[in-house]
Amino acid sequence: MTTKIVSKIPWSVPVRRDDVPETGLHRELVADEATRRAVAAVAGVKALPRLQASFDLSRQGNGLKLAGEVSATVEQTCVVTLEPMTTDVRESIDLIFVPAEAEAEPELDQIPDVIDPEAPDGPEPLVNGTADLGAVATEFLLLGIDPYPRKPDAVFDAPEGPGQDAGANPFAVLAKLKPEPPKH
Repeated sequence: MTTKIVSKIPWSVPVRRDDVPETGLHRELVADEATRRAVAAVAGVKALPRLQASFDLSRQGNGLKLAGEVSATVEQTCVVTLEPMTTDVRESIDLIFVPAEAEAEPELDQIPDVIDPEAPDGPEPLVNGTADLGAVATEFLLLGIDPYPRKPDAVFDAPEGPGQDAGANPFAVLAKLKPEPPKH
């Protein structure tokens, strides 16, 4: 009996650092239908009719610099109307990859008390001298997808309960359920 190993990465496009020439390397990636289905399942969206990425790679010391973007068309369900909707996602990517052994754990006294969300990300590890462009594109796509998509014209109207007007205090209904104190 043979066991098939299933990758948890739905889109994998590995590039070895040693395969990037000194002049750099440009890669245009377009995901096929099976890959788009797999990424859509990971993202929790209905479908990804389009998923592509464009990257420029250059050597930087023992590592790689990766710059580019991922773009996709995402089919989701509006959280207000529950109708299908389509949005375009475009995320810029600017990363540095370093050999995994070069990435050391920071000393406790080097960890800042406050983390600046606008600060650039730290370096990513090169795994066996390789950066996975598909995994990077998937990760940034997931960050760019709105978890609560809403059509631009969607308006939420709270349903009115029995005997409740639109401006009533929401606790008024609960107060009616409270038993009346005994009469003496």
